[in-house]
Amino acid sequence: MPHREYVFISDVHLGAFQPTEAKAIEQEFIALVEFCIAYELKLFILGDLFDYWMEYPKKQWVPNISPDVLEVLKRYNQQVEPIVYITGNHDNWDFGYFESMGFDVETDYRSLNLAGLQVLLIHGDGHYIDDQKPLKRPLFHRMLRSKAFIKLYQSLLPPEMGIGVMKHFSKASKVRDIHSATALNIHAEQVLNSTNFDYILSGHDHIPRMETFTGGRYINLGTFFHHRSLVLYNKDGFHLVSWKASTQEFVPFKESTTAE
Repeated sequence: MPHREYVFISDVHLGAFQPTEAKAIEQEFIALVEFCIAYELKLFILGDLFDYWMEYPKKQWVPNISPDVLEVLKRYNQQVEPIVYITGNHDNWDFGYFESMGFDVETDYRSLNLAGLQVLLIHGDGHYIDDQKPLKRPLFHRMLRSKAFIKLYQSLLPPEMGIGVMKHFSKASKVRDIHSATALNIHAEQVLNSTNFDYILSGHDHIPRMETFTGGRYINLGTFFHHRSLVLYNKDGFHLVSWKASTQEFVPFKESTTAE
């Protein structure tokens, strides 16, 4: 059997941009998923695919996202296998819609064994303690995920207004996230040095990079919306690459890489 390839992607933030930019991001993302379908690449989404995703289950309401994007994701889930979707801090208000589309939804973290390598997958908005505990999250993030807060929020604000408010905070959060790699680097080093994980993959701070520590390697996927960056795993290991939709290929990531 040929060695299967894996694709790890995060921080697409669909729905966060003006029409022209949003269309370009959507088209290149759709092209990537189509590519994964054609070659049966195993796909993982490590959070913040949408910006901002918030369902109102009692009103049977979900955000207005491009039907082409939703269709290609659903088709991947049906034709290849369920995408592992680790929800991030911009898309954790899912109350069943993602599962109805066929996703394998994870709200905390997922671990993998790839050719003997132990790999921890997180979005990056919470800290891993051990495999018996959920991620440790900042107080503000815990509040946003609490059932009491969600119930109160949705009782006070109708869907269009509620998601409008969240998108306002979401915009501020994206700017705030792009400021330093220090916090996630420190966390990754601590986890790698104190557990049996060989690799940690995450997104969240929007800074694509590969870091090597005594206990293993940390890879931040960066942003698809800006860098078109992602991680590709194949027989030669893990690679930080950029997706070139125009030529249907992955190329080594470079700091100067921009979307075409």
